[in-house]
Amino acid sequence: LLCFSGDHLKVCSQGYTCCSQEMEEKYSQQSKHDFRNAVVELSNHLQTMFSSRYKKFDEFFKELLENAEKSLNDMFVRTYGRLYMQNSELFKDLFVELKRYYVGGNVNLEEMLNEFWARLLERMFRLVNPQYHFTDEYLECVSKYTEQLKPFGDVPRKLKLQVTRAFVAARTFAQGLAVARDVVSKVSAVNPTPQGTRALLKMMYCPYCRGLVSVKPCYNYCFNVMRGCLANQGDLDAEWNTFMDSMLQVAERLEGPFNIESVMDPIDVKISDAIMNMQENSMQVSQKVFQGCGQPKTLAQGRTARSVSESGFSARFRPYNPEERPTTAAGTSLDRLVTDVKEKLKQAKKFWSSLPGNICNDEKMSVGTVNENECWNGSAKSRYDFAVTGNGLASQVNNPEVEVDITKPDMVIRRQIMALRVMTNKLKNAYSGNDVDFIDIS
Repeated sequence: LLCFSGDHLKVCSQGYTCCSQEMEEKYSQQSKHDFRNAVVELSNHLQTMFSSRYKKFDEFFKELLENAEKSLNDMFVRTYGRLYMQNSELFKDLFVELKRYYVGGNVNLEEMLNEFWARLLERMFRLVNPQYHFTDEYLECVSKYTEQLKPFGDVPRKLKLQVTRAFVAARTFAQGLAVARDVVSKVSAVNPTPQGTRALLKMMYCPYCRGLVSVKPCYNYCFNVMRGCLANQGDLDAEWNTFMDSMLQVAERLEGPFNIESVMDPIDVKISDAIMNMQENSMQVSQKVFQGCGQPKTLAQGRTARSVSESGFSARFRPYNPEERPTTAAGTSLDRLVTDVKEKLKQAKKFWSSLPGNICNDEKMSVGTVNENECWNGSAKSRYDFAVTGNGLASQVNNPEVEVDITKPDMVIRRQIMALRVMTNKLKNAYSGNDVDFIDIS
């Protein structure tokens, strides 16, 4: 190597050097590239994890709904035959609305379920009283008695509670995974400041200009440089950890009594039970309605007979015998998905505050293995005497290696902190069983 006086160098030592000005510039670009790559490599793993888990959950929930609808359709065709076929759009609409809610549609679950039971009562009321003619106004009066008469027993109340809680938790959790994926993607695109670039060059390649090619940076030195270059990422940590904790709480909801799988799987049987209940109590229900809404007009004799035979409404529905159910959604079970993702969420905590240390420990740096008296301290092969600064922007006021303007936070990262805060709020609401207004982020 050719070595000479380094008066021409801007960052590296101007003493005896083996670097030209062009080499220093190339090393400067290289150090930026190495740093960006190190951040992206560590973040990619996390981003891929959230991305793949979001896909799995999303697939699972959508397939679960498809299976539940198919199962209900098959069972009701077998059990109620033509009667069901003539009214099947009522059930189709129920699933259309459930799917629309899950993908972020503006659906009020409680109102939608109330509407479903009211419409079902109107249809059934006609069927159990085929000898009468009912006007739309009369049927509207009938639906006012839904709450009071409980024609379907306790099924609507229980199902409303279970479906609402299960869907709120499932949708919010899937949305949380998507938000985590997007935050990591946006935050890991790091562009070091000019002061950061100087510090990276000085640490990574200035020893080359002194002929010290195999000497690695001292560990605490590397730590200070990384903490300075990742000051804004460090500020993400507190909000990120709170977000991870909220995700873990909602994951518990997915395993508990409001597990969407255990709610949706037997939904056909529950609705069938409600119909049976209405049929068994049809006399009492009809009498009470006639008292409240008035005596309806009787149909002409011939039409009555035809209505009964057409409806095929037997004195007792055939009891349902559950045959094989559709295979579990997405070839897995919710329990398995949740157990796996909980482990990953715990591992993802403190990701941003550990990032500087993880980069310094990276084998390309192999800093952690260095003898502390035999390492590069920024100016010589010797020990590094400065203390390590704290995490985050405010702590960099004392950073001996990187000049950081602590009055200018990175706006991309501030926006991501805000996105995490908003999502954490939604997760807390979902954990308490409250519905959340969603903006469809796709």
